[in-house]
Amino acid sequence: MGFQQGLAGLNAAARNLDVIGNNVANTNTVGFKASRAEFADVYATTVYGVGNATAGIGVSVSDLAQQFTQGDLTTTSSSLDIAINGGGFYRMSNGGSVSYTRNGQFQLDKNGFIINAEGGHLTGYPVDQNGLVAVGVPQDLRLDTSDLAPAATTEGTLTANLDARTTAATVPFDLTDASSYAGGSSMSIFDSLGREHALGMYFQKTGDNTWDIYGTADGAALGAGPIGNLTFNVDGSLDVANSSDPMTVVVPVGADAGGTQTAVISLTEMTQYGAAFNPLANEQNGFAPGRLAGFTIGGDGSILARYTNGETVPRGQIALVNFTNPQGLQAIGGNQWVETSDSGAPLVGTPGSGSLGVLQSGALESSNVDLTAELVHMITAQRVYQANAQTIRTHDQLLQTIVNLR
Repeated sequence: MGFQQGLAGLNAAARNLDVIGNNVANTNTVGFKASRAEFADVYATTVYGVGNATAGIGVSVSDLAQQFTQGDLTTTSSSLDIAINGGGFYRMSNGGSVSYTRNGQFQLDKNGFIINAEGGHLTGYPVDQNGLVAVGVPQDLRLDTSDLAPAATTEGTLTANLDARTTAATVPFDLTDASSYAGGSSMSIFDSLGREHALGMYFQKTGDNTWDIYGTADGAALGAGPIGNLTFNVDGSLDVANSSDPMTVVVPVGADAGGTQTAVISLTEMTQYGAAFNPLANEQNGFAPGRLAGFTIGGDGSILARYTNGETVPRGQIALVNFTNPQGLQAIGGNQWVETSDSGAPLVGTPGSGSLGVLQSGALESSNVDLTAELVHMITAQRVYQANAQTIRTHDQLLQTIVNLR
């Protein structure tokens, strides 16, 4: 009697139910990828083959194939929750053991490493001493959470339009006399200790297309005369050769900061048009000390540290990995996979390059399990199990009939 077909069917249906149950159990698991049972028929063959009339002897589970389709993205309130939108895996290192995951629930440990729940370190590319990303072999990403040291101002840029309709001044420059100058602008200057000083610059027209610049530091005049001069061409652009461009300004600061702070101010973008005085922009490269306010992670994996003084500093870049055959990866639990000979070698790169997806900070990739479909598959698998059990029961009844023959 053919009990073997029914038994094989029962085993296959049971394994299918195991796969479905595992999918359902992980419906809320971040980054989980559903699996499906793939079946193959079984024939008892000899070396020389069999005839076409030979019945099969059942079914076997040929593979449990994971489905690496994209899961839905859900937003969170943590900047270290990072979702991959597209292909690729995070590369995790744990004591030299490398694994791969789609679960982007990360946090900082006490040493500043970005870790997952299993303690694995997220890997990527660090920055060098110049703040540039050093692309090479991925390393454990460690974020500096210390305060940002101040930087003294060494250079700046002033952009403004001086009103060409202004008449030349007839009185000496006097900060308290608005008629002695035709507009002013201010710029922050930081000393070596991060203290802010106000540099004021006032413009007095001295003749056709010529202006003097007077300066103040924290409200006090910088010397008795102008600190620079401007000469414009007939089209309103700056005549650099006959102007103080760049203009060197020496600002008095405390003795503990060296006594003075020298800054070189570029005036190249200054203009003189027949329009009202308009200070368009002023920039300088110094800043006060700052405390870490948080991190911003870009779509390309770049990690920027944000500080309370308004500065942002690059701290590294997350690396992603892809495989020629992701289904060849071996699942080891904890939403992690390891490389096998079937998966091929890892292809490492930056997010958004090649076949790698982009990152979204403050979001997580949900499980790709379709719960409705899994419940329908469960009903089908249950019926298949019952049908195979009925096959065994029918064969048993036939065998009992034969045994009872007299």
